[in-house]
Amino acid sequence: MTKNMKIKDIAERLSTIKEPSDLFLDQCKMDDRKGVSDLLLKWNNHYQKELHLQKAFKQMCTNETELRKQGFSIVAGIDEVGRGPLAGPVVACAVILPEDFYCLGLTDSKQLSETKRNHYFDIIRDQAVAIGTGIIDNEEIDKINIYEATKKAMLMAIKNLSILPDYLLIDAMKLEIPVPQLSIIKGDSKSISIAAASIIAKVTRDRMMKEYAVQYPHYAFEKNMGYGTKAHLEGLEQFGITPWHRRSFSPVKEMS
Repeated sequence: MTKNMKIKDIAERLSTIKEPSDLFLDQCKMDDRKGVSDLLLKWNNHYQKELHLQKAFKQMCTNETELRKQGFSIVAGIDEVGRGPLAGPVVACAVILPEDFYCLGLTDSKQLSETKRNHYFDIIRDQAVAIGTGIIDNEEIDKINIYEATKKAMLMAIKNLSILPDYLLIDAMKLEIPVPQLSIIKGDSKSISIAAASIIAKVTRDRMMKEYAVQYPHYAFEKNMGYGTKAHLEGLEQFGITPWHRRSFSPVKEMS
């Protein structure tokens, strides 16, 4: 019986239990100590959270699972970051995940903290079958416009994959490329492959902007990643345009 066990020993035992059918849980329920009741509540909350994450992950894999049933074996997810900022590049990424990829909590990079993005970044880099990145700088964005630059970055990312995918899952974009594809609105929250691509693209671009912030410290690039925050706009007003600014974007355009 658990009444003869110390609370810390019960906590350690509970940390190893994965299923609610475990008899040790029934023994804990018969223990009237508040510390044990708190531990049971904590275990149940954790278990319910795990069930939610498992369900969400399965839902995120729906497109990939269906495509594999249809015979497609090399599915790439494609996403980009950096359409809206006043400075820096647009970065696209293509990711091919293995069929047995399993990573609870992975979702749209915008919904995750920087710490979690970096955590998932390492997991994806370690487990992905292939990763391709495409980067279009601010000068080219000014020449061809952000929409065309985004498409070019995505095509570059696909080209930079070490193997050719037989199907593309793309976040809200159609590409002129002879590969079957599906454009998914808000795909980074609906497809595990697109979510993985969004993580790689986001972390890659953020790290670039932090490097620019060292060179040009008056614009808070390390915090706003080039978006037009108050600190960024104040920096523009006081110190002018940097080589990383998009001169076709307002209000930079009016200052050129």
